[in-house]
Amino acid sequence: MKHAYFNWSSGKDSALALYQILQQSEYEITQLITTVNADVNRVSMHGLREELLDLQAEALGFPLEKISLNGNVSMSEYSRILGDAARRLKDAGNTHAIFGDIFLEDLRKYREDQLKSVGLQAVFPLWKQDTKALINEFIDLGFKAITVCVNAKLLDESFAGRLIDKQFIADLPEGVDPCGENGEFHTFVFDGPIFKNPVDFRVGEKVLRSYAPAENEDDNCFSDDEKPWDTGFWFCDLIPV
Repeated sequence: MKHAYFNWSSGKDSALALYQILQQSEYEITQLITTVNADVNRVSMHGLREELLDLQAEALGFPLEKISLNGNVSMSEYSRILGDAARRLKDAGNTHAIFGDIFLEDLRKYREDQLKSVGLQAVFPLWKQDTKALINEFIDLGFKAITVCVNAKLLDESFAGRLIDKQFIADLPEGVDPCGENGEFHTFVFDGPIFKNPVDFRVGEKVLRSYAPAENEDDNCFSDDEKPWDTGFWFCDLIPV
C-alpha cells in the first residue's frame, strides 16, 4: 500500500474523502495534518477550537500534526511553511498527499505544483463528483456535521450553527453549492461511520467577523477583474464538553 498523509480540514468534504479512501486498499493513511491559526488557536478558515480538532482526530484514530500559521500569513510564507512540512512528511516515508477538494481547478493546480516540487503526488478522491450527490451520500452514510462558518454575503446568521441534513440543503439559496465548495460555508464533523465515538460539544455564541483584502495584491486570492471581496463571515463557536 502507498503511504499517504491526509490534509484534514475538520469538515464534511474531508470526512467523505477519508471515508472513500478507507474503503479502498490502495493507500495507508499515516496521519492527518491541519493548519491552525496560532493567534487564536483555531482551525484556519473554519474557526474551530483546537481542542475539538484534537478530540476529532482521537475519535478518528489517526495521529494529527497541526501546522501553526499566524493570522495574517502571506501567501509566500504560507507556501514556504507548507512546503517545509511536505518535505518532512516525504522524508518520513509518505509518497502521496490526499485532499477533499471537489472542483476548484486553481487550488488543485497549486497543490499539485507544490507537492511535485518535493516529490509527492496529490490525490483527490472527490474530484469532479456531483456536489448534490456527495452531500446526500454524506448524510445517508450517517455522518453528522454542523456549520461553524458561513459567508454573510450569501447566507444569513440562521445558517450558522445548523446541522447538515436534507432540510439544510433544501433551504440553501439558489447559486449556493450544496457542499459549500466555493467557500459558502464550512463545517465540523462530529460523528459518522469512520468515528470510534461521537465528539461531544455544545453550541456557543455566533459572531460576525469582517476582513479586508491583503495590501499586497499577490496575497489576494482573486484576479484583477474580480472586484467583489467577501468581507463578512458568521462564526458559530463550538465548545468541548
